Amino acid sequence: MGPAPVIGIAIVRNYVDGFLAAVPTANREAFRKHAEDAAVVFKEHGASKVVECWGDDVPEGKVTSFPMAVKRKDDETVVFSWIVWPSKTVRDEGMKKVMDDPRMQPQNNPMPFDGQRIVYGGFQVIVDA
Repeated sequence: MGPAPVIGIAIVRNYVDGFLAAVPTANREAFRKHAEDAAVVFKEHGASKVVECWGDDVPEGKVTSFPMAVKRKDDETVVFSWIVWPSKTVRDEGMKKVMDDPRMQPQNNPMPFDGQRIVYGGFQVIVDA
């Protein structure tokens, strides 16, 4: 990996968590509310940015695709999301706090989708143009 981008005298080396989910299309507003509430918690615990995207041009694939990855049903929409953290260390510490935060517990902020079909992972940023 090459050198980190330099802004002024600060070296920027972000870390990103990416997510795919299948959300019942009828639950769009409930999902938006869930995501807005969760974004507050993520940002309080160190995230720089939280982005949630509602799919409107997500083609079916023959071998692989976003819909196939989340086993999307006919009445569901693919959601693509990411969280930007200042570093992996901040993410690791922040994610522990997020998972322990009472506002993220299912009884306080229930997921309006099947959480067993979420695809997620953590990624080192190698290009940020």
